[in-house]
Amino acid sequence: MTTTATGPSRRVAIVGGGPAGLMAAEVLSRQGAQVDVYDAMPSVGRKFLLAGVGGMNITHSEPAEPFLSRYGSRSEQLRPWLQAFGGAELREWVHGLGIDTFVGSSGRVFPTAMKAAPLLRAWLQRLREAGVRIHVRHRWQGWSDDGALLLSTPEGDKRVRADAVLLALGGGSWAKLGSDGAWLPRLAERGVEVCPLVPSNCGFDVGWSEHFRSRFAGEPLKSVVLSFTDADGREQRKQGEFVVTEGGVEGSLIYAFSAPLRDAIAAHGSATIHLDLAPGKDLARVTAEVAHPRGSRSLSSHLQSRVGLKGVKMGLLRECLDKDTMSDPQRLAAAIKALPVKLIAPRPLDEAISSGGGVTFAALDERLMLRQLPGVFCAGEMLDWEAPTGGYLLTACFASGRAAGLGVWEWLQTRRPT
Repeated sequence: MTTTATGPSRRVAIVGGGPAGLMAAEVLSRQGAQVDVYDAMPSVGRKFLLAGVGGMNITHSEPAEPFLSRYGSRSEQLRPWLQAFGGAELREWVHGLGIDTFVGSSGRVFPTAMKAAPLLRAWLQRLREAGVRIHVRHRWQGWSDDGALLLSTPEGDKRVRADAVLLALGGGSWAKLGSDGAWLPRLAERGVEVCPLVPSNCGFDVGWSEHFRSRFAGEPLKSVVLSFTDADGREQRKQGEFVVTEGGVEGSLIYAFSAPLRDAIAAHGSATIHLDLAPGKDLARVTAEVAHPRGSRSLSSHLQSRVGLKGVKMGLLRECLDKDTMSDPQRLAAAIKALPVKLIAPRPLDEAISSGGGVTFAALDERLMLRQLPGVFCAGEMLDWEAPTGGYLLTACFASGRAAGLGVWEWLQTRRPT
């Protein structure tokens, strides 16, 4: 064991090289711990890099309380992490790596270059300079009978001992990037309370007709308002856009509602959303426009000229409404302002952007240590919280890694060196 000016250094094994694990490694290395990061993939940060392919949305610029509300029923559990390291602190941290950022029109924060790779390279360089050792192609397989970590590597199985272990293994989405959820039964077998992993920020199946699918799959639905009545009887509404897929719907507007929609389907077998296809016009105006005499024009031409509906929006009306409704101006106008679309299933977990479920907060103490496994800590998406896209997922992963790293160090100070 190496020593520092104040005595023997503590060895910490971090399993998982995503944002949470790497942030914990940074915190602990600054405290003087000897940190080893183990990751199953050939390189660390793979899902982080994928998130940056379309433009690296690192966090969001909105005020603290609205920001915190994005975490729904887990807001209070995440409050301490985000008060200590929220969007503003994360942005400052990014600047400290030599990466400039800017706030987009939606309030989302991006690196100026819009890419994740330069940020990750600068970060890994800083970690290596701090003495953090990164071991790739090391897949965690659980524990040996004598408590050592079991890791499978290209050179064979390896046993690792450390003064503390921090697990940051991700959720269950995008298994090919390393987040496969294989850790969940291993912790459950040790008596750790866990919830099943479920898709979050996901698309949904509708079951389109062959005619609609063949014509409109891949088409974006822009400038619509989605409304949905949640389990508490509250109507949620949001304007945005999404995409029609081969089997259903996906995209940012759908993802914003994915948790309550998923839960409603689990409880009732389906969930119905309502789409306002003409959000710039009120019902009275739409009714008047639809009822306006159309002469010899087709209904499609009439609705395009009077209401501005065409393409996939017109196709949706024909897909979701019967002939009698289509021929009744009042009922048709009402449907244009609140078109019911029945969702029958969320898309599979591995297709989701993120996941819900995982290690419950009841299984953790205030340091994010597992109550059933002293000396083992957890951070990141493997904990039972979820958030919409927009920078909220990444911010909480960074913040939880920081909180868990500090928790590890605080706990180590109560232990005698081994």
